[in-house]
Amino acid sequence: MFARVSTYRMKSESIADAENKLNEMMPQIMSLPGLITFTNVINEDGEGVVVSVLESQEISDANQEQVAQIWAAFGEYLAEPPVINGYRVMAHSSN
Repeated sequence: MFARVSTYRMKSESIADAENKLNEMMPQIMSLPGLITFTNVINEDGEGVVVSVLESQEISDANQEQVAQIWAAFGEYLAEPPVINGYRVMAHSSN
């Protein structure tokens, strides 16, 4: 498994609108090939993190164009572009 971890900074006055946009786009996000889980968290200052767990790095790399288009849809809400990193998943569990 592979995790794509994106840190971002949202304009604090845009958080509610961005959340509405996210809810609208969830079917598109969840239909990305190889996506296992998607978590997006944000604090009241607009600092957020997205953790997407995928089947493999190869699938993650192949999704880059689609991911860029999704981030572009949030452009008006972002204070700065996201920083995206990838990691090999050592453990992934839930209750």
